[in-house]
Amino acid sequence: MVTRKSAAGTVALGIFASRMAGFVRERIIAHYLGVGALSDVLQAALRGPNLLQNLLGEGTLSASFIPVYSRLLEAGRRDEAGRLAGAVFSLLVCVAGGIALLGFLFAEPLVALLTPGFSGDAARVAAGEMSVDRFPLAVAAVRWIFPMAGLLVLAAWCLGVLNSHRRFLVPYLAPVAWSAAIIAGLVYGARQVAGGEAPSDRLLLAACAGALVGGALQLAVQLPFVVGLLRGFRLSLSPGVPGLPAVLRAFGPAVAGRGVYQLSSYLDNFLASFLVAGALSGQRYAQFLYLLPISLFGMAVAASELPELARLGEAGRKRFVERLDGSLRQMLFLVLPTVLGYWCFGLLLVGGLFRTGEFDAVSQQQVYLVLCAYTLGLPATATSRLFQNSFFALGDTKTPARIAGARLLISLAVGIPAMLLLDRIALGEGSQGPLFLGVAGLALGSAAGAWGELGLLRRRLQATMPDFRLPWSGAGGMVLAALLAAVLPALLWYFLPPSWPLALAAALVVGLYGGSYLGIAWRQRRPELRAWLGRFAP
Repeated sequence: MVTRKSAAGTVALGIFASRMAGFVRERIIAHYLGVGALSDVLQAALRGPNLLQNLLGEGTLSASFIPVYSRLLEAGRRDEAGRLAGAVFSLLVCVAGGIALLGFLFAEPLVALLTPGFSGDAARVAAGEMSVDRFPLAVAAVRWIFPMAGLLVLAAWCLGVLNSHRRFLVPYLAPVAWSAAIIAGLVYGARQVAGGEAPSDRLLLAACAGALVGGALQLAVQLPFVVGLLRGFRLSLSPGVPGLPAVLRAFGPAVAGRGVYQLSSYLDNFLASFLVAGALSGQRYAQFLYLLPISLFGMAVAASELPELARLGEAGRKRFVERLDGSLRQMLFLVLPTVLGYWCFGLLLVGGLFRTGEFDAVSQQQVYLVLCAYTLGLPATATSRLFQNSFFALGDTKTPARIAGARLLISLAVGIPAMLLLDRIALGEGSQGPLFLGVAGLALGSAAGAWGELGLLRRRLQATMPDFRLPWSGAGGMVLAALLAAVLPALLWYFLPPSWPLALAAALVVGLYGGSYLGIAWRQRRPELRAWLGRFAP
């Protein structure tokens, strides 16, 4: 069994492995699809089904199911916990299955709603302004991927059960199977295209078919472990199952809160679809890197702390505040140097990861600038994840939902003017057409919304727990250590011969930066480093 002490380390290891598989997946996508029309379609196709996955998946279950289930386990009521797990699973099968079917049947109007900019592609193709009509491709892709989202919702249920039993490694390793299936689909499709057996758009559909197979694999990997833990499990739609009313009461506000986040994501897609081809795919690559530290450091801590905070509840308020303060310090210890690292070495990192095939120097520059804009909000986003889970642990799902609405308004108020202003800046002619900087404006809006959300969450949490304070006192030392750690890697990058492969140069420079930061922290005897090392201890 994973101990409480090592839980976040185990989560981080699992997420790290899945993200490494994700790096390989994204590099192969960049190689075959680049920053252009086909990559835009993949981004749009994944976005719609992600709405279902995120509305009913890990975030919502973290707010509604995991706290109630964890409390039943803590009270020794394992049979009742198993019955609750069966009831939640039954509801998810009905709801997710029904929505997945509707998404498959109504893919065409859904694509028109999510990416209305694609609807005008046919006229632009006829006029010779574009070579690919993205709309019919997006419809076909959505029909492959929507059933995948239903399977991933059930995989998130498995994650909730396993996390509540302090089994963290398997559910966070399971996405490796999803990435591997997409890679296999792309490689198979590339062979068909290269052999002249299929048109180039088959590459896209092969990736989507791989995503569907990967969703099934991600669920199948976890099920045997879940079956071994559950007692009293049976399928049921009865509202009288112990704990289910509490789950359903929290479920509505949790879905509303996640819905606001998805609406924000949808609006970004909606707006970016009107920009030139390549805007959506540039956003995709930048978001992949932006979300990496949130997953590794933010979610690792937040996911492992949620069951423990739920067990404490308001009865253990002093201990609750102590755990929250320690977790925030550990999160900032790794997030703050990541922000500086992205700004200083992000251009090299983007090139080392994605510069291959159809992904050229102009694409590299665009993705780096969008990443810098997103990264402005990285500390706020990571911290807010833990704050949200703190409210969930206290049984309050309404406050995060309301504040998520405020984040959306701030993001739009900043993002739309910034997008219109920055879209006048041309970066150059990429391999698949000209690229502009408008999508970076949407990223700036996202960063502004993240800081607004953090401020509101902090104020509400302090109203509930007056003893709590944000641990900014140690942040200055972390930033100073990161600045010192950046000196040697910057000199190394400057003196490296231009002929060096970008991937090798990125590995050396980023590796030296990370190692230097940890070395400085070790010399400073920072408690956050000792805490992280303790989390990886058995």
